[in-house]
Amino acid sequence: MRTYHALPAALLAALALTACQDGTGTQDEGAAKPQLTATATTKGAADKASATAGNTAAGKASTTTAGKGTNAKATKPGTAAAPAARVSCNGTNTTVTAKPVRRPVNHMLITVKNTGSKTCDLTYYPVLRFDEMQWAPQPMAESKPQAVTTLAPGESGYAGVLLSAADGSGAGGTTGRKLTVGFQGPTPNSSGGPSAIPQLPAQGVYYDSSLSVTYWLTDMEQALSY
Repeated sequence: MRTYHALPAALLAALALTACQDGTGTQDEGAAKPQLTATATTKGAADKASATAGNTAAGKASTTTAGKGTNAKATKPGTAAAPAARVSCNGTNTTVTAKPVRRPVNHMLITVKNTGSKTCDLTYYPVLRFDEMQWAPQPMAESKPQAVTTLAPGESGYAGVLLSAADGSGAGGTTGRKLTVGFQGPTPNSSGGPSAIPQLPAQGVYYDSSLSVTYWLTDMEQALSY
């Protein structure tokens, strides 16, 4: 029997963007020679003002860029939180129904719907018990899937049940009035949590020693094909 493992989800990385600004300056020149001294003084002042303005603009751009980088790191963590791990499907996070079908004859369909908020695993096959029976129906080996049946919230899984031999070869035939559906954990025959007790028809369900069950499957028609 194979053991199934959950795979953790990958972490995501976030990026911060930066921007730059440039400052420019202008300078004036005098025209008359007699005003040479005054013009030189004016030009020097203009150059100084232009240089000051350029430095101020560059400083502002640098401050803005640095501020954006700091804010980006503060508001956007480098990693995202990993999603919650999968859990076992059981009687607390699912609804379970058991319904006899017309075809194939002497078969019943068990449907499990994930009503929880987390993805859950339907491992191996359901452990069935009618009333106070002291033996457990065997699984149909040929129905074993390649991978564990996993249900996202709102999805359903299925198991087909052969109730009795069509040719009447089964022994110990009786009518079951109550059905308990047990769930297995990540290892064979381990408990996956509380069982479920689906409602049976008022007349009960007839079964004999041929009683057997498929593994949990994702397709209803496949579950009834064995």
